[in-house]
Amino acid sequence: MTHSSLAQTAARGASFTLAAQAIRMVLQLLSVAILARLLSPHDYGLLAIALVIVGFGEIFRDFGLTSATVQAPELSSAQRDNLFWINTLIGVSLALLMYAAAGPVASFTSEPDMVSMTRWLALMFIFNGLATQHRAMLMRQLKLRSLAIIDVSAAASALAAAIFAAGLGAGYGALIIQQLVAGGFTLVGVVAAGRWAPGRYSRSASIRSMITLGWNLVASNLVTYAAKQADTVLISLRFGTAPLGIYNRGFQIVMTPLGQARSPLQSVALPVLARIQQDRARFDHYVVAAQIALGYIFGIPLAILAALSDSVVALMLGPGWAGAAPLLRMFAIAGLLSTIAFVGYWVYVTRALGAQLLRYMLVTSALKIVCIVIGSFFGLLGVAVALAAHTAIAWPISIAWLSRVTPMSRRRLYVGGARIIVISMAAGVAAAGVSLLTTADIGQVALGTVGGLAGAAACMVIPAFRRDASMLLWFVRLALKRSGSSRENELQR
Repeated sequence: MTHSSLAQTAARGASFTLAAQAIRMVLQLLSVAILARLLSPHDYGLLAIALVIVGFGEIFRDFGLTSATVQAPELSSAQRDNLFWINTLIGVSLALLMYAAAGPVASFTSEPDMVSMTRWLALMFIFNGLATQHRAMLMRQLKLRSLAIIDVSAAASALAAAIFAAGLGAGYGALIIQQLVAGGFTLVGVVAAGRWAPGRYSRSASIRSMITLGWNLVASNLVTYAAKQADTVLISLRFGTAPLGIYNRGFQIVMTPLGQARSPLQSVALPVLARIQQDRARFDHYVVAAQIALGYIFGIPLAILAALSDSVVALMLGPGWAGAAPLLRMFAIAGLLSTIAFVGYWVYVTRALGAQLLRYMLVTSALKIVCIVIGSFFGLLGVAVALAAHTAIAWPISIAWLSRVTPMSRRRLYVGGARIIVISMAAGVAAAGVSLLTTADIGQVALGTVGGLAGAAACMVIPAFRRDASMLLWFVRLALKRSGSSRENELQR
């Protein structure tokens, strides 16, 4: 594939992905706004604990084989089939383990309702195990439009089912239904779109290199996940399910939509970067461009969200959830800073640097846990502040570490990250100032959003920010088929 056609394929794929994730984010926000009024903080606290277990198991269930499938320069049908059976076997095994663990989990948390929650959610491992390689092949083939339609349809169906169940008084059962409907719909969708049926396991088709990469990714993801869930576990043990529910809702307003938007972009980035990994100049250009794109697309809205957190919580969650507002502000800051470093993971995966990624994750995850433990002595807000402080420390470390293990331009990534922070701060300050013109929550959100975007636009008087904007416009023109290789070459010069 030529330079320009690959870039256009990536841009078009990203445009489908971004459109789908925009819809999913709207659905997620509707889910938060509607279900928070039908369910209690206790219900969400139960789900938060259960999803810690599910998420831990999902790391083993995937076994890094999604990334290994996408990253592999060549993949035979027999190798694909072998990977399918491995993921399926792991998924079934984990489902049985989680079902058996329901009683001990309920005893440990002193929450009898955890038995039902845990046993029903065990089905997620089977759904996801069967779907893994079908989804990975769609990513590998850049069939991102199909994935986008599946993800949106699954989210919409799950939300409708959850609202219906909650309206009938199902309580936390509505949250179980939401998870299972989403998983089941996704499985049916990827199997239908993939249009292939797995054959028998073939011992002659070697997948050792993929298993090796997958194991390193599993180890890295386990370390990351342990650090990621440290706040949930600590809060549940020290403060109980109701405070955890408040913390979780504030976290979900920010991090779930952010994850939904960033993670599928990985579906575009990994196969594209894998194809150009031997061309250093081209590879570096794409990585730097990806950092700028992620930073501007997500950083500016997150800064505005941080500035308007009180009004957003009042509108989204309603009365009884005001304690989530200062937490949300910290989560938005943490999300912004983590986005700046997000492209680093793509580089590690596409260059098969699993061992190096593991060592980096061990260091930064230990740092995160230390920050959260210290923050917990100051209550829920202390934990949220610790989360933001960790990301502020970790993102410059991530770039320095990456430049040591692979030939990347440290300076370009630092400077790009600094510009993202500056324009995001300008947006946040402007949003906070303009929102003072009214006391109505909806008015503050509306005026603050406009003011924040205007503050970001004002930065365009500086040439460096205009160059960043030009790169973003180039990306959009590629997606709309209004550009060719000449524009890309011009930007690279």
